[in-house]
Amino acid sequence: MADSVELIEALDRRVKRREERREFFRHALSVGALTAGGAAMMGFSTQATAQTAAPSDTDILNFALNLEYLEAQFYTYAVTGAGLPAAQLTGTGTQGAVTGGRQANLTDRTVIQYAREIAADEAAHVASLRSALGTVAVAQPAINISGAAGGPFTAAATAAGIDLSASGGVFDPYASDDNFLLGAYIFEDVGVTAYQGASPLISNVDILDAAAGILAAEAFHAGIIRGALYARGVATPALRTNADKISDARDTLDGNRNSASGALPTIVADDDQGISPVTINGQTASNFVPTDTNGRTFSRTPEQVHNIVYLTRNQVTAGGFFPNGTNNPNPALTRSGAN
Repeated sequence: MADSVELIEALDRRVKRREERREFFRHALSVGALTAGGAAMMGFSTQATAQTAAPSDTDILNFALNLEYLEAQFYTYAVTGAGLPAAQLTGTGTQGAVTGGRQANLTDRTVIQYAREIAADEAAHVASLRSALGTVAVAQPAINISGAAGGPFTAAATAAGIDLSASGGVFDPYASDDNFLLGAYIFEDVGVTAYQGASPLISNVDILDAAAGILAAEAFHAGIIRGALYARGVATPALRTNADKISDARDTLDGNRNSASGALPTIVADDDQGISPVTINGQTASNFVPTDTNGRTFSRTPEQVHNIVYLTRNQVTAGGFFPNGTNNPNPALTRSGAN
């Protein structure tokens, strides 16, 4: 309970500091929608665009809010054993419950402190987006973050080919420091690529500024998780191997494009890179940042993001971590892609 109180207090402090930015958000939401050209850049076909209204800035923020619900609930449960306050879960669409979250068995003081910081940031992201969206904020959809045999973490680990024989075929992200970091690794890299893909499509500069701030925070989080896994992988090489397998599985799920190849949907094998060491100028180097030859990270479309959180290569509207799908008034922002 003390941890929960501390987390809420930290959230209050962070939200207060962001009050001025949210005021910009509220004003900005009243102007501008994305162009059809922006929708095309996002990966929507002409047919799909004709059938569904092009996503507005509000739609994009609600798309982001769904992801923040997932991340915030995972970290908040892992740190405190309880989820977000009920007042932070309401909104338009069908509100759902969280399945399977619990306090993680963390023993490493550094990992515990990382988890506390990220949990507070993710909760602040939810509060900030909800405040910005006001009455058009979507409710939290049903979220499954169970570490049990039939849960999405086990499904993701199994699909990645991680050896689960020592744990009876189960991958529980709450069982240990190492498992927690691998579970967090599934989310963090996806969050970064989601914001990078959506940010250029936002038409209002004030919203873009705030979204860029969240993108930077998510990138820091991803760096923390990748760095922790890399360092712990010195003593436990299987950690790096398993992180690499998760990256490969995400590549398989989303059918991602090479960020350096332009607009053509050229499928490549390793846009989503793991954390194992690489060779730069003939010398061994870490791989904290999954960059291309231009030193840039890559992005994902909303459909590709849904492929990963739904744990499927098919075009569906629910599954995996969102058993009933994500909430968004624009159906184009609730489906995965056909890969």
